[in-house]
Amino acid sequence: MIKCVIWDLDNTLLDGVYLESPDEPPPANAALIKVLTDLAARGILHAIASRNPPEACRHAEHAIGHAFAASQCGWGAKSAAIASITAELALAADAVAFVDDDAMERAEVAFNLPDVLVLAPEDMPEAAGWPQFSPPVVTAEARRRGELYSQRRARQEEAKAFGGSRDEFLQYSQTQVTIAQAIPDDLARLHELSVRTHQFNSSGTTVSGEEFAALLESADHRVITVRLADRFGDDGMVGGCVLGVSGTAAWQVQLLMMSCRALGRGVIDAVLAWICRTALAAGAEQVGVACVINPRNIPLRIALAGAGFRTSSNAGVGTVADYVRDLSQPLPDLPGWVAS
Repeated sequence: MIKCVIWDLDNTLLDGVYLESPDEPPPANAALIKVLTDLAARGILHAIASRNPPEACRHAEHAIGHAFAASQCGWGAKSAAIASITAELALAADAVAFVDDDAMERAEVAFNLPDVLVLAPEDMPEAAGWPQFSPPVVTAEARRRGELYSQRRARQEEAKAFGGSRDEFLQYSQTQVTIAQAIPDDLARLHELSVRTHQFNSSGTTVSGEEFAALLESADHRVITVRLADRFGDDGMVGGCVLGVSGTAAWQVQLLMMSCRALGRGVIDAVLAWICRTALAAGAEQVGVACVINPRNIPLRIALAGAGFRTSSNAGVGTVADYVRDLSQPLPDLPGWVAS
């Protein structure tokens, strides 16, 4: 799935060259603005990589009526600009499309970032109908994704200026994580998370709404939702998990998934602490997480290790390793800003 389209400006989103039109900057390209608006309604982010001064991006935002999630304006390589944007937005290269009218620019990006989908402006009206741009479900969280990334940018800028620790900043930000039993109204968003999450996804597979509904009805399982909010805004449901609770001695986390928007905000650590403490209170002696090994979910596996989960397996890429936490050992603290 494409999560972000990175656009050039001159003769792409703009009908003309910005620096060659000092008296009256060029207008927006109507056909491409229609595509951009349609994709934004599906929860796809938009960003700018342009050989222009920053003022060009501000003009484009005004002309288009859209706040971009990120922008890189300058005279360096477009591939470097795209790499900077993907890092800023915590996206993988294969979740990004790049649109530019210049064939040389497209070739430079395709050579240096082969996982990026590179397109010409004239490709976009048709490409908007491709499966990569057509998520199977579009939830309220997806429609707000551009707004949520604007909040994310404001949060990051304030965090840079904050003098205390990360935990102190989370408290200062009035972070609130709510962990709860899923209900039928949550199924569409849980399915969407299974499609869109990669860095924090233990199974690496898509789970349908029907499969989640069956798990919701199962006495041997608990389906859990995780919501996140702070004084910068409400992110809605950012994660979920499926717990196998049929055994009294051991609980098995069959699926653990978290949006990258929660990265660095203490959420994954809080959820793992909550799982361990809830399992212990129910009489379990250990918790296991079945985690597929792939290059994308290294952040999840680091978080598991940090929470005291250990694996004895030397599983290779594509195989599943069991990460186990002995509940007789001291458990991680549950932050005061977690409600359940």
